[in-house]
Amino acid sequence: MKTAPSSARRASKEGAAIALAREVLEIEARAITDLIKRLDQGFALAVQLILASRGRVVVSGIGKSGHIARKIASTLASTGTPAFFVHPAEASHGDLGMVAREDVFIALSHSGESEELLAIIPLLKRQGAKLIAMTGNPGSTLASEADVHLYAGAEKEACPLNLAPTASTTAALALGDALAVALMQEKGFTRDEFAASHPGGSLGRKLLTHVRDVMRAGQDAPRVQENVTAMRGILEMSRGRMGMTAVLDDGGRVVGIFTDGDLRRALEKGVDIGSARITDVMTRGPRTIGPDKLAVEAVETMERFKVNQMLVVDPGQKLLGALNMHDLFRAKVI
Repeated sequence: MKTAPSSARRASKEGAAIALAREVLEIEARAITDLIKRLDQGFALAVQLILASRGRVVVSGIGKSGHIARKIASTLASTGTPAFFVHPAEASHGDLGMVAREDVFIALSHSGESEELLAIIPLLKRQGAKLIAMTGNPGSTLASEADVHLYAGAEKEACPLNLAPTASTTAALALGDALAVALMQEKGFTRDEFAASHPGGSLGRKLLTHVRDVMRAGQDAPRVQENVTAMRGILEMSRGRMGMTAVLDDGGRVVGIFTDGDLRRALEKGVDIGSARITDVMTRGPRTIGPDKLAVEAVETMERFKVNQMLVVDPGQKLLGALNMHDLFRAKVI
């Protein structure tokens, strides 16, 4: 009858797993560090080759290199460099028609001898497309045929058998990221352009949502004049259900804010709310924000100054609207 492993044996196995994981991470980190040392003028040439191209970047590879190639193509496309992935085997059966003379073809192969890639290189050259090879073997056939070769190898794989592509694919992935970021920088790719290519999900919401999109405007933004009583301010604060009301002068400019916190502090001080004026209990010079600011900027300001509401104003400090943390939660900006 089998018995469950003892606590000591279980702890020993857990310790061995953690030790192995650390070794894997160290090997893969070393592969990236080695890339830093081996990076040469070829990288700058690759950047210039892509920048000079009037076409797109086509990225290809097979097996594990193919998975990395797909990710590199995706990263390039989302950071301002039009790119797509093509499978080398499919390229030999018609998909090569997607590659034009103006394009730059990036071929990934750790050995630099992948038959599927080598089979299409003559056709690429006949079309006139430029070739960038990313391999772990500078003396390989693919490297020698390329217009630019980028070393993307590793002295040792993290696999205990030194067989499964692990450290080498990590190195290739990191090099692809470096290439995408360098191109992004050279092209002056902006935050707004990045947002336009990421409209979905939380990232898109954070980059595309502005204060004007989530603020409460018109009568939905509580407000009172500065000559009213504190009791009138409480009633307006209750009506607006935002935990505050803006206090305005005769020109509609913000002179203060009256919050539930202000009310609590006034009561603690023994202020006669029935006879007090709103200006006696409000907070002067409240935090404000413009409608064209990103909603995430409002979140940052509110968190930094530990406030739950903000007034939205124009350059002349006239009230345009208001927002609180609940509005930002509902908009899924937080």
